[in-house]
Amino acid sequence: MSKKICIAIDGHSSTGKSTVAKQLAKKFNYIYVDTGAMYRAVTFFAMKNKCFNENNLNESCLGSKLDEIHIEFKQENSSRLGEVYLNGENVEAFIRSMEVSNKVSQVAKLEEVRKKLVEIQQQMGKKKGIVMDGRDIGTVVFPDAELKLFMTASAHIRAKRRFNEIKINQPEVSFDEVLANVKERDEIDSNRRHSPLKMADDAIKIDNSNLSEDEQLKKIVQLVQEKID
Repeated sequence: MSKKICIAIDGHSSTGKSTVAKQLAKKFNYIYVDTGAMYRAVTFFAMKNKCFNENNLNESCLGSKLDEIHIEFKQENSSRLGEVYLNGENVEAFIRSMEVSNKVSQVAKLEEVRKKLVEIQQQMGKKKGIVMDGRDIGTVVFPDAELKLFMTASAHIRAKRRFNEIKINQPEVSFDEVLANVKERDEIDSNRRHSPLKMADDAIKIDNSNLSEDEQLKKIVQLVQEKID
């Protein structure tokens, strides 16, 4: 029997981290955890609880309410891929909006938020057999993960992917707005004080600017096989 491992996938926004993580979870019957969705859920919580003054986060407001936040992934069917629940409510439909995208980096950079979510994430990974994607999985959450990937692509290509995804539900959004958001998130994620986005020394870099989804999956599946066989 193949051994179970932890697969840590980090990288820039809109590089398809979640897509490939879900594909790997299905193929190897692993549990998938979307950490970006967890930060989006906290952002949605902050918005609902009026911790934003227009676009500016009131950090003390959110900090005082962190103990009220409970996040879990629930499977609605036989699939091992869960949807995000915030305090018992399925928030998948709300956390992918442009409004949340524009605010999530402010929330994700807070040390107390990251500490809370990292503790939850590490607990999830104790039994191995898990695929987790985010910004600091290989460097902070699972520094001992058996396989670490760092995914990237050009900002223009990533913005195009994100734009095509968003415009289905938000046709008023412009490409320039999405591109600006992608670049802003790169800047904030890479330069925040706590757990900045960076490639772990032992991570394998995957630049998918010119890779098809199938080509990328084939390449990564081979990397997983080498670790579990």
